[in-house]
Amino acid sequence: MRRQSILEPQKYDSYLRIGEVAKLVGVSASVIRSWENVGLTRPRRTASKYRLYTQEDVRVLKRAKFMRKVRGLNASAIRQLLKSTGVVRHSPNGAARVIGVRLRQLRLQRGLTLSTVAKAIGVTATFLSALERTHTSAPVGSLRKLTEYYGSSILDFFDPSEPNTPLVRPDKRKVLEAGPGVRMELLAWGNTVMEPHLFRITAKTTSGESYKHEGEEFLFVLRGELRMLLDAEEYRLRTGDSFYFDSSTPHRWSNPGRTETWVLWINTPPTF
Repeated sequence: MRRQSILEPQKYDSYLRIGEVAKLVGVSASVIRSWENVGLTRPRRTASKYRLYTQEDVRVLKRAKFMRKVRGLNASAIRQLLKSTGVVRHSPNGAARVIGVRLRQLRLQRGLTLSTVAKAIGVTATFLSALERTHTSAPVGSLRKLTEYYGSSILDFFDPSEPNTPLVRPDKRKVLEAGPGVRMELLAWGNTVMEPHLFRITAKTTSGESYKHEGEEFLFVLRGELRMLLDAEEYRLRTGDSFYFDSSTPHRWSNPGRTETWVLWINTPPTF
């Protein structure tokens, strides 16, 4: 049976189109597009360039509407205020651009075609092309398969310019928006023994297909819920639960709840 591309229509069931978001927020689609230009939201894109939004996007846009109506702020001022309070945590399309450019470099350096790579990891060449051109983003599972195929790692996408320090303040963490709804904050780097992350996973977000790699992993759920699948065995984790497993076991995960999940996630060795 042919594997389903993550760009096939049934994969969009949990997302909203711009018209639906406009009705929920109470503004026009053109206003939402203008807010996107200043970084208030970063919708996922299909291969046909349709925008797809999450419930988290709707929440941010409702806040933006309130601040425009009640406080009279323009879009740039709203973004700055929401960014300062942690509601907006990304630059417009910045993460997708970094990932897309780097993936293209890795492929061209090896003299590989889009179709060769796509077939090897089980996606379509159309999707891979859209990913490289930053028209779409990929779940963690797909990114992990791509970097493994290239002999690299997801750490390649983090900002390499920051020096290694024993103390890392919250505002100095290396951050990667790893696909729709997944924010990875690197808590320490340069260590050859372990790799600690804070994963922030929005409601109903998934890692995608199963993946595996060398090493071992430890998880501690700081907030929310996490569903883990190791082969065919399912585990439901709640706030305060910890979890340990061999990374060579095929695994995937999702946030089944209605709120954002926070997980302290440690890999050893740093192979993620």
